Amino acid sequence: MSMRDVGTLLEALPYIREFHGKTVVIKYGGAAMTDPALKEDFARDVVLLKYVGMNPIIIHGGGPEISGYMRRLDLPIEFVDGLRVSDAATVEVAKMVLVGKVNKDIVLLINRHGQPAVGLCGDDGLLLRASRQLAPSGQDIGFVGRIERVDVNVLRHFSQDYIPVVASVGADRDGHSYNINADEAAGAVARALGAYKVMFLTDVPGWLRDPRDPGTLVSEAGVEEVQAALTQTSGGMRPKLAACVDAIHGGVSAAAIVDGRVPHSLLMELFTDAGQGTKIVPRASR
Repeated sequence: MSMRDVGTLLEALPYIREFHGKTVVIKYGGAAMTDPALKEDFARDVVLLKYVGMNPIIIHGGGPEISGYMRRLDLPIEFVDGLRVSDAATVEVAKMVLVGKVNKDIVLLINRHGQPAVGLCGDDGLLLRASRQLAPSGQDIGFVGRIERVDVNVLRHFSQDYIPVVASVGADRDGHSYNINADEAAGAVARALGAYKVMFLTDVPGWLRDPRDPGTLVSEAGVEEVQAALTQTSGGMRPKLAACVDAIHGGVSAAAIVDGRVPHSLLMELFTDAGQGTKIVPRASR
């Protein structure tokens, strides 16, 4: 082991101590969910978090896989304000793909790296109760659910011994299924659990003031600044920032938007002084 390796371990030690016993909700998506090497890195990182005494909870979508199956079935693909327009057929495909395939692929990957994982969705234990929502612009986008209630008892039960992996679908009181944005689900679950931190893996360096310019990365921001910027933010970043705001207003200590294209980005954000991506906190340091 080199002195550089020793230095890295010493840098990580206070963070490992700080996070011991804490719950961290991780929204898994983007390249980290599709690139074979990054998938392996993600699984190893999550297993390591469990080994050092943290309680990681994974929330995932699976947009590219859903779109792939929809193309095979010749179904239309449309997004509004970063949310998938979902008629009854789309929801049926989304549920089959997310719960039946993607969720189990993630569970098996984590199992293989040394920690038992268990696959769940919003239907299990009444975890996510949803109602129909419109897009932020007011457009009807079909069976896309807004989370009304999160019952985290099932997560508390399983997370003692397993790593829960949750697919972002849910149902209303009448049993109608809804496609739920995974960013919203991660923020809502983190808030309901009183998680220490919520992290969003994405395919950009973090929150960029100008999405076309990587040099405008915001390394840290207060929740009020983020909330004020929501009306000027579009595309897939908007639901991520909204989920960060929701989580922090609900008592979560910090949120992070992390570049999942970078190997071991989870560990770098959690266990190094520099961190990675954008950190969102109740009040920005001056």
